[in-house]
Amino acid sequence: MSLPKINVKEVDEMLEKAKNMKPEDLLFKYKGILYPSLHSQPENIDAIESFEAREDDLLLVAYPKCGYNWMIQVLNKLAFSAGKLKNPKYIPYLEFTNPEKLKLLSTLPSTRILGTHMNTNNIPVSFFEKKSKILVVLRNPKDTAVSYFHFYNKNPALPAFDSWDKFFSQYMSGEVMWGSYFDHAVLWEKYIDSENVKIVTYEDLKANLTEEIKEIAKYFNYTLSDEQIQTIAEESTFDAMKEKSQETYGSFGKVIFRKGGVGDWKNHFSDEQSKEVDARFEQCLAGTKIGAKLKYEVHCK
Repeated sequence: MSLPKINVKEVDEMLEKAKNMKPEDLLFKYKGILYPSLHSQPENIDAIESFEAREDDLLLVAYPKCGYNWMIQVLNKLAFSAGKLKNPKYIPYLEFTNPEKLKLLSTLPSTRILGTHMNTNNIPVSFFEKKSKILVVLRNPKDTAVSYFHFYNKNPALPAFDSWDKFFSQYMSGEVMWGSYFDHAVLWEKYIDSENVKIVTYEDLKANLTEEIKEIAKYFNYTLSDEQIQTIAEESTFDAMKEKSQETYGSFGKVIFRKGGVGDWKNHFSDEQSKEVDARFEQCLAGTKIGAKLKYEVHCK
């Protein structure tokens, strides 16, 4: 199958435009949440509130730097191998889709694979009303912070941070794009036992990609052979995807793919910062099913 690709020309034009913009103009705040202004506008977010989901839609949800681009590739391969998708395409975030493009989405044949970074409060309610299949990818908060920091500083379309400490402070206060990591994670506790929501973690995907892909296929009711699952897993490792990033993302691939590991937070966090995240986790997620899913004691201690 061909790989889903972003519109490289469109991205290059966006990056060129960013060179002439002030850092403070690269983001805008809407209903208390920061969004990238070169990708989205308030009218986009207004428009998706009334977006009509379908029962057979697949919605991928991930807070930034928790595995969105990774899983877009996996879902395309699964749907294609199962005969549900004829022409794999890179699916942009709903919040990047202007009203005109949203109308185009409504004309696409099923199966539609859609995605977002937004939390449950901002996802169009029709996905829950229609009981569309939702796949949520979570990642431990410490590695998420580190990956997000580097993403900000490698992406010309975003204002860079002059220090890790400054970024960490804003990450903890939710003054980064798409708001607070902890708000995002906490809100999924309500849906963790829903038949139409499957929650996986970045760390489990790294540890046993083949088994996780098999479970995702089962969740979507896709019948694939063990050989097909194994092939998808081999083609979807971080190294394999990074190697093809020039083909799928153009020069932007260098921004998206960095290390893709687990535990890099230890190279950035001070003891005080680590304890601050520990305390926030204890306050927000300790004792919850989401907290248990994240295996915090394993990955963040």
